[in-house]
Amino acid sequence: MRSVPTCTIPSGRRHLIDMNDFDCTLPIGVFDSGIGGLTVLKALTESLPRESFVYLGDTARLPYGTKSAKSITRYALQTTSLLKERGIKLLVVACNTATAVSLGALQEAYPGLPVIGVIRPGAEAACRASKGGRIGVIGTESTVNGGSYEREILRIRPDARVFSRPCPLFVPLAEEGWCDGEIAHLVSRRYLGSMVEETGIDTLVLGCTHFPVLAEAIQNVVGPGVTLVDSARTTAEFVQEMLARRDICSTTTERRLSFLATDGAERFARVGGVFMHNHLDPSDVEIVDL
Repeated sequence: MRSVPTCTIPSGRRHLIDMNDFDCTLPIGVFDSGIGGLTVLKALTESLPRESFVYLGDTARLPYGTKSAKSITRYALQTTSLLKERGIKLLVVACNTATAVSLGALQEAYPGLPVIGVIRPGAEAACRASKGGRIGVIGTESTVNGGSYEREILRIRPDARVFSRPCPLFVPLAEEGWCDGEIAHLVSRRYLGSMVEETGIDTLVLGCTHFPVLAEAIQNVVGPGVTLVDSARTTAEFVQEMLARRDICSTTTERRLSFLATDGAERFARVGGVFMHNHLDPSDVEIVDL
């Protein structure tokens, strides 16, 4: 009888899967409205060296943050449908806006597919990092207005005070690769120049996966006394735990990494290389139609 390989499980009850019916070498799907989710993909590839990944950036329809909840949910369902057709074993919604608006709809539409968003990991990391419980959150308009981070932070740490601020121009700056220099500094100061003084925050959640590439400019404005929290690393930990709990860790050494986009292969490769800290060639990016 064929044995069922297992992995070390950090916590929770093991859920065994018949390996005759399930291919553990299937890739993990990751999607974002554009290129920003590559910050999450980078953390995933570093934490899970045996796993394969397929990344889809919906570059033709970004940014999601200014769209209606109905449109965002439709986009998220369409991207997930394409990734599911390609064959994935787990989905990471590497977009704070899509997580805030459509995570529940995705989990309902695909009950057999583990779906992990970035808000809960980011909230947990912020609660651990904050000494005084005064936590700032910056994100797109949809993410901030929806209040998902505030609800999740207060669920974990009821004594916390949460101060949110939308910073929509950070997304196009990141997508253009304008991550440092005068423009990035001026926009950061415009959004955040008075935030620390007005709120007394000691921790700031970068509530959009595009924002970590602007971390230097943001840190220069808020000062060294404020800890920046990027949900990418914590999300990777959540994924690792989910793979182990479901016993679907890959044991192969032949990793595959695929990049899909809905528009602009050359631009995706150029700016994506900045996010991944690694050269990407336009020929590595497949253009798909949703």
